[in-house]
Amino acid sequence: MGRRKGSIGIALVTGVLLVGASACGGGGGSDKAKGDDAKAPGKPSASSSPSPTKPAGPPMLLETITPQTGTTVGVAMPISVVFTNPVAAKARAAVEKHMKVSASQPVAGAWHWFGDRRADWRPKTYWPSGTKVKIDADMKGVTNGNGRYGVRAYTHTFTIGDDVRADVSVTGHTMKVTRNGKAVRTLSINAGSAQYPTWNGTMAVIDKQEKVHMTSCSVGISCDKGSANYYDLTLPWDVHLTQSGTYVHYSTGDPNPGSGSARGSHGCVHLSMSDAKWFFGQVKQGDPVTITGSPRAKASADNGYAAFNLDWNQWLAGSASGEGTTSAL
Repeated sequence: MGRRKGSIGIALVTGVLLVGASACGGGGGSDKAKGDDAKAPGKPSASSSPSPTKPAGPPMLLETITPQTGTTVGVAMPISVVFTNPVAAKARAAVEKHMKVSASQPVAGAWHWFGDRRADWRPKTYWPSGTKVKIDADMKGVTNGNGRYGVRAYTHTFTIGDDVRADVSVTGHTMKVTRNGKAVRTLSINAGSAQYPTWNGTMAVIDKQEKVHMTSCSVGISCDKGSANYYDLTLPWDVHLTQSGTYVHYSTGDPNPGSGSARGSHGCVHLSMSDAKWFFGQVKQGDPVTITGSPRAKASADNGYAAFNLDWNQWLAGSASGEGTTSAL
C-alpha cells in the first residue's frame, strides 16, 4: 500500500506532514517534494526599492525549503529548495551561489536542478552524524532570468542525527537495520509483487505518520470495487519513501510477512504489526532505506528524496556551479 497526494502533483502539505488518500504502487518518479517554509509576501514593502542597477519587476520567491529549521534529520537528507516560478538556465549559477550551505565540519557537495523550479543540495557521500548545517538563501536582488528578482533572505538550520540505515532484500524477504554502523535488528518483510514491483535504490525517508488512508484508486491501480486489486484501507505505522506512493508499513492483508508467506504488495514494504511499530520509532526524515533485488528500476532522484540514486557525476551534470565545500559554521 502507499499513497498519492495533491498540491504538487500528488501531495497536500500541512506543516511538514504529507496527508491525504494514498496507495502503494503508483507510477511517476518526478513528483516534487514539499517542505515547510511559507511563501514570502507577494510584494516588497512600500519602503523597499529595487536595486538601481536592476529593473523593477515581480518578486522571485521561494516556495519551500526542506529540512524544516530546527529539525534533526538522517545522513541521506538533501537540502531541497522549491521556487514559486521557473528559474532560467542562464540564472542558475548565480542563484546557486546565493544559496550558501555552511556546516560545522567541511562537507563536499553540490546543487542539482530537477526541472526549473526545484534545486537540491546533497553531500558527495552521506552527511557525518552530528553535523550542524545552515542554508542561507539570500535572494535579495538576485534574478531568476525571467524578469523576477528576489526581495528577501531565507535561513534554515538543522542537525544530522544518528546514522540509521535500513537495507531491504526483496528476494531475501529481510530488512536489516543498523545504527551508527552497528546491527540493531533484522526484520521479515514482503515487497512488491511481479505485477507491482517495489522501486530499487536508496530513498531517504520523507516523513512518517501513525495512520494513512490508502486506496488503490488514488494511484490508478483499480477503482473497481470488484477487482482483486481494489483496496480502501487506513493502515498504521507508515514510513513514507517516495512521492509516488511507496511506504514501509503494516498491512492487514499481509499480517505475517516473510519468505513463508511471500505475499506481494502493490509496491510497498510490509512488516508485521510489532515490527512496523518498532521501525516507525527508529527512523526519522532523511534516514536512507535501500532496496535491492526488485525487478524494477531505481526510483527517480526527485521522487521524494532519492538523491543518492544518482552517482556523483550524474549529480554534477545537473549543477550550474559544480562541486564545492561547505562554509564554516
